[in-house]
Amino acid sequence: MMLDVLYFAWVREGVGKGQERVDPPAEVKTVADLIDWLGHKVLSDKTRLRAAIDQQFVPLDTPLAGAHEVAIFPPVTGG
Repeated sequence: MMLDVLYFAWVREGVGKGQERVDPPAEVKTVADLIDWLGHKVLSDKTRLRAAIDQQFVPLDTPLAGAHEVAIFPPVTGG
């Protein structure tokens, strides 16, 4: 399953790139699994992360089945 992973804001800066294309192993079934598998240190505290699958906000325990794109970003605040 090939996925485009997009990073935004301080997550992008910590990872060092805005996006990457990955082919995670079969045991990576949820967004949280993907984050763990990616192994970027900036992603280690999942309480500070939000995600979207194919441009729809989702909880980190959402299955990846059928996903084409996963975006990872910090919580969004208004002001």
